[in-house]
Amino acid sequence: MTASSDFIPVSALHHYTIRCTEAELPALRDFYTRVLGLEPGARPVMPAPGYWLYAGGQPIVHLYAFLEHADDGPRTPATGRLDHISFRGRGLQQTRDKLQSLDVAFAEAPIADWPIHQLFLHDPKGLKIELTFFLDEEDAARA
Repeated sequence: MTASSDFIPVSALHHYTIRCTEAELPALRDFYTRVLGLEPGARPVMPAPGYWLYAGGQPIVHLYAFLEHADDGPRTPATGRLDHISFRGRGLQQTRDKLQSLDVAFAEAPIADWPIHQLFLHDPKGLKIELTFFLDEEDAARA
């Protein structure tokens, strides 16, 4: 076994995302803030309304409302209301290399004005997996 096959790009669960309608946003936000004590926080500009809800400075629940008038994918995704699961990643280039060597298709999604780079892939059952890389941490690890 080579060192690259021992590389594990995941270090922690980063967040999960719940798809909903815009009308469902207030009740979901209320539940996660009032019942679970999460706090709404910063969220990058996105094509649909929603909230990032934080615990201890970490956004752990994302609420994402699909737009009824936009082509924003299926109204009931194959994963139900769970849109995707995000893992905190490390080793962005090593992860790209590993995915390519395994012939695993992925899409890249840098976040404008945020030091975040995302890779999206799907598990064998179709669940969307996001790997979230923090570019400032990636740069520090290379230094």
